[in-house]
Amino acid sequence: MEIQSRKADHIQLCLTGDVEFQQTTTGLEQYRFIHSCLPELDRDDIDLHTVFLGKSLSAPLLISSMTGGTELAKTINYRLAEVAQHFRLAMGVGSQRVAVENPHLADTFTVRKLAPNALLFANLGAVQLNYGYGIDECQRMVDWLTADALILHLNPLQECVQTKGDTNFKGLIAKINQLCHRLPVPVVVKEVGNGISAGMAQLLIEAGVVAIDVAGAGGTSWAKVEGERATDPIQRQLGETFADWGIPTAECITGIRSIAPTIPLIASGGLKNGVDGAKAIALGANLIGFARPFLQAAHTSTEALHIFTKILLAELTTVLFCTGNPNFSSLQKSNCLVRL
Repeated sequence: MEIQSRKADHIQLCLTGDVEFQQTTTGLEQYRFIHSCLPELDRDDIDLHTVFLGKSLSAPLLISSMTGGTELAKTINYRLAEVAQHFRLAMGVGSQRVAVENPHLADTFTVRKLAPNALLFANLGAVQLNYGYGIDECQRMVDWLTADALILHLNPLQECVQTKGDTNFKGLIAKINQLCHRLPVPVVVKEVGNGISAGMAQLLIEAGVVAIDVAGAGGTSWAKVEGERATDPIQRQLGETFADWGIPTAECITGIRSIAPTIPLIASGGLKNGVDGAKAIALGANLIGFARPFLQAAHTSTEALHIFTKILLAELTTVLFCTGNPNFSSLQKSNCLVRL
């Protein structure tokens, strides 16, 4: 019940709370595209298609991992899955730990029936590998979802601020290595909004991780979320002090690309629209992830979720058209993104 209550709090705070970074930005505002007044393209010929982890997607969009474990979370996940299937997008679910500990909640995550062709990611906090979780639990999560890959999320700051958080991160890289070599699906590692540095990415790649989601600073601050939830004054103050802690998303992308030119890379963390997403791709990302905007739309209605997705696709298409690029591969080679 404690985990369920926390999940419910998380949804409510992310929907209505003042939980975004206030000073630290994504860094994407430091870049702009060079406008092409004569693109020499037919807009109808723009191709958003991409392939990620061997799966064809109609656009490089990821509905980032968010929720599960409550009736509202079930409704949200089911709506998100329907959209992922309709538009052929990628989707992650929230941490499935709550379902391992309460199996009757597994159906709040089991969205494969609604998204038979989507790229789906199972999800677990990596720190749980130090708290009794292993290959069997991870396999169970993958099986529930018939997932294409497992996301291990890294959230040391969130656990520090969270009341009674799990803060033993010692020896995790070795356990991640073991899991990468034993689990029959690829393992992806992501942060939750504080970013992954180039040095950390190198360690994760050496451990066998097949893709990285930078989840950089500039969007939702989970220090603020947990600080808002806390009743202990120390935890509340930690949430305030570390509200703007992290590596900006743009810096994560460029840093990791400088040491790992080919690792499949997901850019998330504070992306607001398709222009932000296109900037992230131009900097080197392969996939762009949105969380809170999808959450807010899904909470409103399925119709709102469809409209938001169509807007994102139109924005991405317009960036390609107005920079004279027929696809994202061309965009990454075009040098049409400049730093201010």
